[in-house]
Amino acid sequence: MSDYVARGVLHIHSAPSALCPHVEWAVASVVDARVDFAWVPQPAAPGTHRAELTWQGSQGLGAKLASALRSLGHLRFEATEEPSPGCDGSRWSHTPELGIFHATVDTAGNIMVSEDRIRYAYEMGIGDPTVMYQELSLALGEAWDEELEPFRHAAEGAPVRWLSHAV
Repeated sequence: MSDYVARGVLHIHSAPSALCPHVEWAVASVVDARVDFAWVPQPAAPGTHRAELTWQGSQGLGAKLASALRSLGHLRFEATEEPSPGCDGSRWSHTPELGIFHATVDTAGNIMVSEDRIRYAYEMGIGDPTVMYQELSLALGEAWDEELEPFRHAAEGAPVRWLSHAV
């Protein structure tokens, strides 16, 4: 990894109450510092909580956070890492039902689908346009967006915590 600083946001959309301390421990193990989330009830899934953490650290920290949290299973989250010199931006989305999704994103947050992925969708859809549509839908992470959208709206106005990780 380089010495460039990356920035991103970690959205915990829903975590069962018993899992909240484990989320904090997982994040703390990645950033090698104690973290305290401002947990608030998640109205979209009673009995769960949500939190947000804006972070700054070395390039690749978003991937490390997503990997650590994905192992916890019963958690809905999104981690983003903004583009930085020499690195594309990324977004990771996770739901218990769908697992994890990763996408490269541009500076505006748009998902960038590679030429090879588009060609694959086109080739798979020859003779059946619904197959091409399904492949492009998968490449865009539409199933994850559909499942997470109610949780995103429920988080409007949620408190945000800042974390700065030494580079």
